[in-house]
Amino acid sequence: MNRFISSIVLVLLFAAQASAQVMAQTPPAGAPSQPSSPYYPAPPPQQAPTVQQGVPTTGLSSPLPGTQKVDRTEIAADTEAQLFADARKIVWGRYAKIKGAKSGDVIVTRQGNLWTIKGRIDSVAPGTEGDWASIDGVVERISAGVVQVRGEVAFRVAKVEKGTPCKVAGTLTFRRSGKSQVWRLAEGDNPCDGTREAFDLVYEKPVERKPVPTQPKRG
Repeated sequence: MNRFISSIVLVLLFAAQASAQVMAQTPPAGAPSQPSSPYYPAPPPQQAPTVQQGVPTTGLSSPLPGTQKVDRTEIAADTEAQLFADARKIVWGRYAKIKGAKSGDVIVTRQGNLWTIKGRIDSVAPGTEGDWASIDGVVERISAGVVQVRGEVAFRVAKVEKGTPCKVAGTLTFRRSGKSQVWRLAEGDNPCDGTREAFDLVYEKPVERKPVPTQPKRG
């Protein structure tokens, strides 16, 4: 009797296993047929693929030489130095041709043997309000037609990197040719969108004040 019951149980187990295999291999109604394969369906991955995070847009700078302290400005051309001492304006080529554009201000300061430079231009041309460019650094060397500044120039343009200032930094070279009164930044390509910014420092002749003649005293 016990053997008979055991045989029935075994038969039911085999039937259940066979039914389960058929159900596993039978696709649901309307599903495309898929050939049987030991690799289908694929097992889930043990770890989700890693996602490379974007580089932050803060503190952007160009791959120029590293920083080193400058404690003395080398003057290789006195005439160029006298001219550059009177650099007073900044012209930003990106917006210079827009009606209503104005120049910015820059100051060259001599502190003993070291020259420094600092300036900024705020765009006021229609549609560009809020954009600006700036320079901050020390003058490393002045030679004929060339002024080298160690520092940074930043450009803030609303439509570029959502308004994050884009910078070029390190040794910056300003060149002047012939009788021009403009020094243009050689590394003036915006590192964020590649635009040639045409960042210029402009000489402005000092106003000569003539002495007022003394009036004779009336008797």
